[in-house]
Amino acid sequence: MTETNTPATQPSDSAAFLQIWSDSFSQVAGQTAGTPFSCTVEKEKPSDLAVAGDGDQWIVITASGSLRGEMSSRLVPAAALRLGQIFMSEPPAPDAQLTPDHSESVAELLRQVAGIVCTSAQPRWGEFQLRLEPAAAAPSWPPAETFWLRAADAAAPPILLEFGLSAALVAQLRVQPSTAAAKEPPQAANAVAASTDTAPSETPATLDLLKDVQLAMTLRFGSRTLLLRDVLQLAPGTVVELDRKVQDPVELLLDGRRIARGEVVVVEGSYGLRVTEICPPANA
Repeated sequence: MTETNTPATQPSDSAAFLQIWSDSFSQVAGQTAGTPFSCTVEKEKPSDLAVAGDGDQWIVITASGSLRGEMSSRLVPAAALRLGQIFMSEPPAPDAQLTPDHSESVAELLRQVAGIVCTSAQPRWGEFQLRLEPAAAAPSWPPAETFWLRAADAAAPPILLEFGLSAALVAQLRVQPSTAAAKEPPQAANAVAASTDTAPSETPATLDLLKDVQLAMTLRFGSRTLLLRDVLQLAPGTVVELDRKVQDPVELLLDGRRIARGEVVVVEGSYGLRVTEICPPANA
């Protein structure tokens, strides 16, 4: 009989992941600025954080590999300016104008932070990659969890960065692989799974960790690409034609990804979906 060493089961929430982001940001900002940078994680919305506005800088972070899901990052103009000045070795100047160079510097600084996050988190969650892309606005998916990083040095007021985690990423962060599975080569792991009767029974235990995760579901009736001038002309009563016929199935989205198709129904006065097709996962 093969004996495996499995650690005690415990919820693997995102606290450790957020701390890795905090430590990595402190390291990169400190090395770039040439001065110590403190960074702390805040789970409650800071009272001194400005509300979302048109000038905010958004960055979408996509995880692939052993972790899959999305993150978003929001910086108010003052925070983006300060980070850009740090990366470009400029002195603190709160009254300076935020330029495209500052915005690109912020994205590059966060890319360096993300690289350290991938390396630091690998012993716990395996090998994964984080791809960062600037975005024009907030992502379409609602965050399942939000946290804030408060970073500060001795030269200027603190910098606040807002991060949102998708439901898919939060769910995967809760699944912590065993030490044996993390160290065992893939070929050996497949051989053990094929030769023992206990491997399939581990699947329900793993799924139990995910059953309480709340997932954001969206019905998509169709889409349409509009020119800016057409958007500006929208008014009450305007009809926007979508790219889907009335008889075409409606798509069910999970965190922006299609998982099923079906027919729209009405259930006690509310819209519903009768699933007619389960869509296979897209190849990543």
